[in-house]
Amino acid sequence: MTQPDALVIGAGPNGLAAAVTLARAGVSVRVYERADTIGGGARTSEVTLPGFHHDVCSAVHPMAYASGFFQKFGLTDRIDFVNPDIAYAHPLDHGEAGLAWRSLERTADSLGVDGRAWKHLFEPLSGNADAIAQFTSTSPLRVPRHPITLTRFGLRVLEQGGPFWNARWKGDVAPALLTGVLAHPIRPLPGLAPAAAGLVLATYAHAGGWPIPVGGSQSIVDAMAADVVAHGGEIITGHEVTSLRELEPSRAVLLDTSPRGLQQIAGNRLPAGYSARLSRFRYGNAVAKVDFALSGPVPWTNPELALTGTLHLGGTRAEIARAERDVARGRHPENPYVLVSQPSSFDPSRAPEGKHTLWAYTHVPAGSTVNRTEAIIAQIERFAPGFRDLILASSSKTAIEYQHYNPNYVRGDISAGDVNLPQLLARPVLSAQPWRTPLDGVYLCSSSTPPGPGVHGLPGYNAALLALHDVFGRSSAPSLAPDSANL
Repeated sequence: MTQPDALVIGAGPNGLAAAVTLARAGVSVRVYERADTIGGGARTSEVTLPGFHHDVCSAVHPMAYASGFFQKFGLTDRIDFVNPDIAYAHPLDHGEAGLAWRSLERTADSLGVDGRAWKHLFEPLSGNADAIAQFTSTSPLRVPRHPITLTRFGLRVLEQGGPFWNARWKGDVAPALLTGVLAHPIRPLPGLAPAAAGLVLATYAHAGGWPIPVGGSQSIVDAMAADVVAHGGEIITGHEVTSLRELEPSRAVLLDTSPRGLQQIAGNRLPAGYSARLSRFRYGNAVAKVDFALSGPVPWTNPELALTGTLHLGGTRAEIARAERDVARGRHPENPYVLVSQPSSFDPSRAPEGKHTLWAYTHVPAGSTVNRTEAIIAQIERFAPGFRDLILASSSKTAIEYQHYNPNYVRGDISAGDVNLPQLLARPVLSAQPWRTPLDGVYLCSSSTPPGPGVHGLPGYNAALLALHDVFGRSSAPSLAPDSANL
């Protein structure tokens, strides 16, 4: 093998984003992936029955349209997406449900007494979604380009992340609908960090939707890998890197690993002070997941729930907050919050004709070994009686099994680091360039760096741009636009 200019460790979305960026700049790149297939948190496979294609981790992609990296990469020109008219939904008992339509006006109209409050909350945000995306795509220590929009966003974070989060609302549906999104970061509610992350996701729902890739999340990473190879890069699977010393000489190394993984691979080459700062980085609570192969569509009590790709189950705002507090205290909730995706309702390639796949996870304490299949089924049955009778097969992963699947998910933390307020600022260390390590030419490019978790490629893109500047003397970003080589 020829000697590459740059090595990337890990072929998840962020590692591949780094490799795409470097290869497009004319840098020779080699990617090493410990698993036999690429994808990391964006793999799709037949985990239940033949012909049923399940997303192993991520399934719905709010950042597919909003990510600055994917916009430059032209992702929507490379693969097909379906974008449900209802971005996400939240059932309550007795058939009532909150529906977050892509149209903000339609959502407000559907929320009755709280419709005006919902519109007032999101209109200044959804109308400036690009500005919010720009601010949240890089280090929070940088001067924002749109201070007015940032101020409006910050005031809403303070409101929905503080003790007066119910002051705006008169009914139960709108606050429950919003709480389902605020609960994504696996943190106690209310809280500033989950409010910030949740409001960003909810903003994208009204600005562009929550799209689903045709063929599964694997199609995203396959498109990225194809671009790497088309521009001279190389991807080697089934090769675990355990030490920098075992790598061939190169000018730059970018690691799509957790800070703990960086410490293990770099070893005593890291300065003691920096290594100590990495050791203070905290990992959060976890998920337990179940994939279902179904004989038919989920029989939701409210039929409009079949029109959305994403549902948040758990009941009222108070019920979900109680469940998330239980997880924070190390308990498995009796009435858990469950996040559900039903991609086969929109993408028939996911299951045999007439059959369906269902993706579901719930929050659990870090390191949990508890199989939550029955708890998840019970919560789905609450809003879709008869669901259990449709199950042909299921496949579950406990929190600790997720760590075995992907070492970046320390003790089952799929965010690769607790999403709390300090770690929104210091991820993994307090720095305007947190992707750069003290080792010359070595960079961290995982979700443990800004802007954090999600399939958006931005940590890899940010780290690669830094490496191009520091190591290769490139002052401008390369074009990532599709060309005839990879369309």
